[in-house]
Amino acid sequence: MESPLQLLCVIEAQHAGLLGPATRVVPRSGLPALRLTRAEMTRLDLPPGLELAEPSAKMPRPGRTWAVGDAFSGRVQMRLLTTASRKVVLVDDGLATIRLLELLVSRRPLLRARAKPGIARSVLGAAAGLRLRGGRLTVFTALPVPDDLAEAVRDRGAELVRHDFGWLRSQPGDVPPDERTVVLGTSLVRNGLIRREAYVKWLSGIEEPIAYYPHRREDPRDLERVRRISGVTVYESGVPAEMTLRGLRPDQRVLSLPSTAVTSLRILLRARGVSVETVEVPDDWWTASAGPSLRSHLQLFAHERVAP
Repeated sequence: MESPLQLLCVIEAQHAGLLGPATRVVPRSGLPALRLTRAEMTRLDLPPGLELAEPSAKMPRPGRTWAVGDAFSGRVQMRLLTTASRKVVLVDDGLATIRLLELLVSRRPLLRARAKPGIARSVLGAAAGLRLRGGRLTVFTALPVPDDLAEAVRDRGAELVRHDFGWLRSQPGDVPPDERTVVLGTSLVRNGLIRREAYVKWLSGIEEPIAYYPHRREDPRDLERVRRISGVTVYESGVPAEMTLRGLRPDQRVLSLPSTAVTSLRILLRARGVSVETVEVPDDWWTASAGPSLRSHLQLFAHERVAP
């Protein structure tokens, strides 16, 4: 597992019975957010049969069933082609999961969005796609997969399994922040997709105390600017928002730019009466790097929108 969300979702897959009686989960070493998430997981009641191994730089050799998050990784694709796992389970990797499904059904190489691969990398991505399409494939996700895409995935012989974070919802929640309004940080600024000044100006204009939970990939310089905004308290946990915020009170609300965390938190917090609202991104916030396809993808998570 190479991200906190992947780690959370593979535990959910074990809880759902997709991975067999004994599952060994190996987090990739050298990733602080993943290390913190693993430490948090060890305090909870893990599903039977699941072992959280120590982080390692070496990718483990897959067993009969192999759970993987980042199917765009060159290391993962090479391992797909050199091992004979009977079943592959792809767990959520955020927005990339939807792109992966689109590439699988359209029979295109498995390459990251906005990537500029060479010939060798393109060949590897094409071969990995053939391997996944030709084997026993299960995609395990909480994301709102469009009906036509879901039907196309199943028509190609893959199993698409939706989940609602059943394991995480069964765990006790953390003590929530005092502030009524919680704002989730975004990676869109660091990725060069929205304008930094517009985002900071919006945060400064929220006229009430804010509990700000940074995205794990936020630029430290941007985060320092956020800290200087009057009324904003930054809470750096280093673990997924789904874990940190599952104990929010009914009188609290969450604001976020479009992200997969919006979908996850709505599932987790609906029964608690917590409002999770997506902030609509104005046209003049976007940079030239945010093409129509990306904006369209993000709209999958933009229901229950609020104006900035």
